[in-house]
Order: sequence, then structure tokens, then C-alpha cells
Amino acid sequence: MRKLIFLAFLCLSIVGFGAIGLADGDRVLRVSFSWPTYIDPAVGSDYSSSASFVNLYDTLVYPDVDGSPLPHVARSWETSEDGLVWTFHLRDDVLFHDGTPLTAEDVKFSMDRITTIGEGYGFLFVGRVQKTEVVDDYTVRFHLSQPFGPFLTTLYRLYILNKDLVEANIKRPGPYGDMGDYGKEFLLTHDAGSGPYMVKEFRVEEELVMVKNPNYWLPLDPETPDEVRFIGTTEPATIRTMMARRELEISDQWQPQEAWQALDAIEGVDIASFYAGTEFYLMINTKKPPTDDVHFRRAMAWAMDYQTVVDHIFPGSIQARGPIPQNIPGADPNVFQFQRDLDKAREELKKSKYYDQLDQLEVEFHWIAEVPDEEKVALLFMANMAEIGINVKVVKVPWMSVVEEMAQLETSPHIVSVFDSSHYPEAGSLLESRYHSSSAPTWEQNEWLLDPTLDAMIEDALATVDRKERFAKYAEIQEYIVDLCPTIFLFEQVEKHAYQSAYVDWPTARGEVNPVMGYNMAARFIKVYPEKRQELLGG
Repeated sequence: MRKLIFLAFLCLSIVGFGAIGLADGDRVLRVSFSWPTYIDPAVGSDYSSSASFVNLYDTLVYPDVDGSPLPHVARSWETSEDGLVWTFHLRDDVLFHDGTPLTAEDVKFSMDRITTIGEGYGFLFVGRVQKTEVVDDYTVRFHLSQPFGPFLTTLYRLYILNKDLVEANIKRPGPYGDMGDYGKEFLLTHDAGSGPYMVKEFRVEEELVMVKNPNYWLPLDPETPDEVRFIGTTEPATIRTMMARRELEISDQWQPQEAWQALDAIEGVDIASFYAGTEFYLMINTKKPPTDDVHFRRAMAWAMDYQTVVDHIFPGSIQARGPIPQNIPGADPNVFQFQRDLDKAREELKKSKYYDQLDQLEVEFHWIAEVPDEEKVALLFMANMAEIGINVKVVKVPWMSVVEEMAQLETSPHIVSVFDSSHYPEAGSLLESRYHSSSAPTWEQNEWLLDPTLDAMIEDALATVDRKERFAKYAEIQEYIVDLCPTIFLFEQVEKHAYQSAYVDWPTARGEVNPVMGYNMAARFIKVYPEKRQELLGG
């Protein structure tokens, strides 16, 4: 039956793609991002990858603007009293991009694949989902190895793939036994989704081009984009030129302060500012001398000039209070907060085993090349540390290289500056992805804590079904982490994007902010008015 539907859809697609050819007056949404982008749901987990998934794939449940789960592919669900069994009842009218129906087999395949590969958002499910059972074509059941309080909201990250399409494009032999490469090579540049948009072209180093799915199961407003382009650049001069020429509708969030001012001065362009649960961390390697010493780390935390950062480098942001942004459910509003105090910094430094060797030591600080204002933070950090006798070497590193170097303890530097967001709207998300040992070889943890006590605390909290009790445990974990001082918690980011307010209606800019990373770039909620764009261009 699936093959018959596929053949029928193929005929429609040939006609449909011919009709999708874009002219100047068509609805195009172009967004710039820091690169690289991975469109394989079992591989990517950063901002641009997550935004791609939201457009290309569907999930069982969808986050509302308050983070609560709404029915999506799953029309309903129930769980056992012990929280170990979750049953989802699927819609029967969802089609993949090739026209084949989405069924429980595809959901099982997607969960089996992400837990086997274990990359990207796999850490949310590995070791937790013991078995995925196909009850019937439109009923799927997850059996958990232990209760997992936030399980429902983690399903925002289970993007459902077309099992038949992926299996037809598996390369053998490969690292996954009978499943060869599990379709990873194919999914580098193709999608296997049912989402509102589908891949038209993907130039891996440059641009992802998606077109509207003409057979999407939910109604799409005619004013939503016909084509969506995710462009891999954050270079300020390029962004400014593209915005002025109306060749970019929404900018990346990584522009320096002077660039925001220049962009805001362009007619018809405004700056959208909002808190989306993102924090800026100086991640300190706790296994590499001299930052392996807790007193050395605390000295740095006391010496940092937080106020200059939030007042002048990232204005509008607020100083962070511990590892969790305060607008994330489960954040502890009372956790200890470091302030700049050079006397306390020197007192801590004297307790360090490296105090008599300061002139022989150097702390290497890597900042992300694609985010120019991070250099200002790095240079301020270097100046602050010099005040207490700590030598710092500042190094500009491309994002891709940062990801690669943090994959191994031996190549991880002393400090890396990184923005990170929760993967689902709860404190447990960041506590696990930032500090559990399982995340150590990823870009989210340069700290390399590898702390069995902390791991057990995180696992216990996440296994707690009662929300109030779980949040109390989150608070204890936050205090434990702050005491170890593995990170300088610098600020909670006010996320900024320049956008073409004269001809783009972006709900996020109007205050409808989704707390789950990537979902604010769901193009099916964004409207584009090309006739207003033409007026700005004088046409």
C-alpha cells in the first residue's frame, strides 16, 4: 500500500516542483546561522540543526509557547501509574514527503535509530527507552528502564523518519551491523521527514534550501514562505548588506553590538529581543592543570567583571545565577552567585596548589570565531585575570574546530566560551547535557567533571515523577555544581535577531517566544509579504 501511495505522490511531486519555481515576488524566508548544520535528527543538536529539524520533521508532541506539550502526530497518550510505560495513539492522515503514510513502525525505527547511534539528542533516550513496541499501525508504546519525569517533553526531540526511505539508502558495510551506516550518509544532505518543509538543495558548507510541503497534513497559511533558506554566515558586513538589499529576512543572533545599531538604522528593519532560556558559560576544564584546582577556579570566578559584560558587551542580558537560566522551570533562584571581588579572588588563589607557579603557567581561552563579541569577553577575562597574576592566552577558533577539540579530554582547552540552551523546558535538561558524564565528549561540556556523585544526583532527580519533588532535587544539584565552580556562569542571554519587520510577521518578535531551542524558527508560523518587500526596493 505504501508503494502505491508513493507512486501517486511521485507524479504529484513532479508537477508540484515545477510550480514551486521561485520568482522575485514569491514568498522567501532567508535566515542566517552560525554553521555547520546537520539535518540528520540522530546527529545534530545545535541551534541551526534544531531549527532545521523543526521544519523538516514532525514529532509526537509539540511545545506550546509555555513549553507544555500539545498533541501533534500523537492525538492522545497515556502512561502507567509507575511511569514506565507510555502509549501514544497516532493520527492516520500524516504523510511523509514521498507520500507514504507515517505509522507506528516509523516511530519505532526513529527511536531505535537515535538510541543506537547515540549522537545528537540521543542522550535523552539512551539507557531510558528499554523497548519501543508497535501495538498496531497507529499505536506505539515506549517501555522505560526506569521512571523519567520529563519524558513527554523530551519527545520534542524525537523527530520521526521515514523507515522505508532510510533503509533504502543505507550504505553497507557500516558501523551498525546489519543496518550498515543507518542512512547517515544519505541524511547528510536529504531529509526523510513529514514536516511542513522538505529539502530542495543542501550545500553543506553554505546553505540549506527547503520548499513548502504541498501535502502537509496541517493547514499552512498561504502567506507562509514557499521557500526557506538557512544561510551559513554571521559576518557582520555581509549580514548588513543582505538586510539592506532585502536579501535576508531574519539575521543570526551573533552580531556584535555595533552591528545591531547599524541594522536597526535600516528602514523597515527592527531588532527582536527576547529571553529564550539561553546562558553564556565559560566552561572550565576541571581535569587539566591548573584549572583542575577548585581554588584556582573560584579565584577566576571572583575576579571576573560580570557587570561590564552585561552593561557594555551584551547589553540587555542579566548576570547568570548558577547553571540554569531563571526562566527555565526548576531553576533555583537562591543558588549562590559570584560577584567581582579581587580580595576574595586573591584569597582563593593563595589556597591553590599552583599559587607559587603562576609565572610559569598559562590558561588557554578559546572563543568562537563566528561570534565577534565573544572576543571582547575573552579579552576582558584576560585583563581581569592579569589583575590577580593569572596569565591567559586568548585563541580565536571556528565553531567546527571547537566541537572537534571538545570531543576528547586531551584536546579540550582550559576554557571555552559557549552559549547553550535547554533541549526541553526543564532544568534537568541542562543539568544532564552540561554536567553528566555521558555528555563529557560533546560540545556542551568542556568541564569534563566525570563526577559519579553528581551523575547519581542527576539520574535520581530525572527519575522522580513528582514534579515538586523533582524540582527540589534540581535545586540541590545546582548548589552542588556551583560549589565545584566548574564554570563561570556569565549571563543569561537576551537573544537578538534583526528582521524585516516591514514585510515579515514573526510571532516570536511579537512576544510569542517558544522556550525550546529551534522552535522559534518554525517557518509555518511566519508570514512573508513580498509585495511590501517590493515597495521597499522601489519596485
